[in-house]
Amino acid sequence: MTENEIAYVVRGSAFKVHTALGPGLLESVYEAALAYEIRKQGLLAATQVGLPAYYDEVKLELGFRLDLLVEEKVIVEIKSVDALLDVHHKQLLTYQRLSKRKLGLLINFNLPHVKDGIVRIANGL
Repeated sequence: MTENEIAYVVRGSAFKVHTALGPGLLESVYEAALAYEIRKQGLLAATQVGLPAYYDEVKLELGFRLDLLVEEKVIVEIKSVDALLDVHHKQLLTYQRLSKRKLGLLINFNLPHVKDGIVRIANGL
């Protein structure tokens, strides 16, 4: 599957999760439910994937974690906040750069309509 096809499945799964659970829960609840729903669709979804950083050829174990990595191609960063901030977008871009992944989805579940909280970030690498 291409990154765009994977993103389409993730978006549909996010709609299902939000419809069932609504806004206002912890990010960890949405992460578990979304991973489950994506797996139901037949895709691989790894949670809390460790992401090392390198500086001057030294591996830094800093505890960066991807919320979800779908099919080893698309990063999904989950939020449950009043509003997405610039720092959330930058966080996803940094994860994309460090992991050499082209596509990421930033999903804020803490809105009346989750479609308003889904941001697609493509990084040309």
